[in-house]
Amino acid sequence: MSGSYDDSVGVEVSSDSFWEVGNYKRTVKRIDDGHRLCNDLMNCIHERARIEKVYAQQLTEWAKRWKQLVEKGPQYGTVERAWCAFMSEAEKVSELHLEVKSSLMNEDFEKIKNWQKEAFHKQMMGGFKETKEAEDGFRKAQKPWAKKLKEVEAAKKAYHAACKEEKLAISRETNSKADPALNPEQLKKLQDKVERSKQDVLKTKEKYEKSLKELDNATPQYMENMEQVFEQCQQFEEKRLRFFREVLLEVQKHLDLSNVASYKNIYRELEQNIKTADAVEDLRWFRANQGPGMSMNWPQFEEWSADLNRTLSRREKKKASDGVTLTGINQTGDQVSQPNKHSSVSSYEKNQSYPTDWSDEESNNPFSSTDANGDTNPFDEDTPPAMEVRVRALYDYEGQEQDELSFKAGDELTKMENEDEQGWCKGRLDNGQVGLYPANYVEPIQ
Repeated sequence: MSGSYDDSVGVEVSSDSFWEVGNYKRTVKRIDDGHRLCNDLMNCIHERARIEKVYAQQLTEWAKRWKQLVEKGPQYGTVERAWCAFMSEAEKVSELHLEVKSSLMNEDFEKIKNWQKEAFHKQMMGGFKETKEAEDGFRKAQKPWAKKLKEVEAAKKAYHAACKEEKLAISRETNSKADPALNPEQLKKLQDKVERSKQDVLKTKEKYEKSLKELDNATPQYMENMEQVFEQCQQFEEKRLRFFREVLLEVQKHLDLSNVASYKNIYRELEQNIKTADAVEDLRWFRANQGPGMSMNWPQFEEWSADLNRTLSRREKKKASDGVTLTGINQTGDQVSQPNKHSSVSSYEKNQSYPTDWSDEESNNPFSSTDANGDTNPFDEDTPPAMEVRVRALYDYEGQEQDELSFKAGDELTKMENEDEQGWCKGRLDNGQVGLYPANYVEPIQ
């Protein structure tokens, strides 16, 4: 360690070496850092678990909302089922992410917490037992060597001071020889001063070299003792590092859904459902149920009858079943009930049924009104009034038919009738407009 000083200039050279007095504190601090890192890792996992939970909830809400929209929308047949398969995929993936969240918190988080509790032992006076043991070990190993180092510093300081004094005495003696005013006695005193200075230099140098030699002799033992304490700290840190590696691998396994068999099955099933979509099959179904393939009671000659000489009201049309008898025409039995996927659809087919009779007394508009200005409500029917309730729109809705309301998310309106079997409500906007809207697009105002 004598190399830490430059004897030629007498200035201590700063060093960041572990072997310098007090520099072992970085190793001791690493123990406290290990405890803090356990907390950091637990917080990291906790935040990720919260993200997994929120993501799972968002998937579920998304799947529920879009499943309703698709089922009540105009899409039909195999493509509809393929579309809905995405919502089923989201629900299943949501469950897997909830399992990830549970694994992170119940396994990984708890494992770190328990290991930290077993590895670090708090003291009554604060701090950790492991930190204090390392601090005491290093201090004990360094104390003898530090004492000798202090002696070396003092000897070096004394030696350098003697050298400085000697140089000053010689300079004074030299200058006095050129000064004729000085008597021989004064010159003799200056010469004695030079001699004493040289003796002091020799003594301090000898003491300095001796103390430095003793320090060098003590250095091997000092290094051995410090190495021993340091190795103990290394072993403690190695346990933490290996434990962190183990935990991180377990976290990786919990996050990596690509190796989960059920996760792979979800997307295999999704792919199969999409590939089963058949445009030809859907077009055939639509032709048979909504197009030219539908049966029809064609008009026939009929005798006049007083009992049948009337027009079905709108309410009667909505209640009419398949195979309605046209005015004055007996039911033929050829009218086949056509299954309709969109009997509970939104704006496309909802409550209104398509009349099978025709009368000159009605215009092509099923909501014909005698008032051109719209004073007559197309929804006026012979039904008892329901209790009106204020509701708020959850989503934007654009009416697709004349009898539908349009509104934006957050708008308030009045529900006039409860939800029917097909999922529609009758309501009134604040501007007085009355119409139908999807029941699941609003919520009651508390």
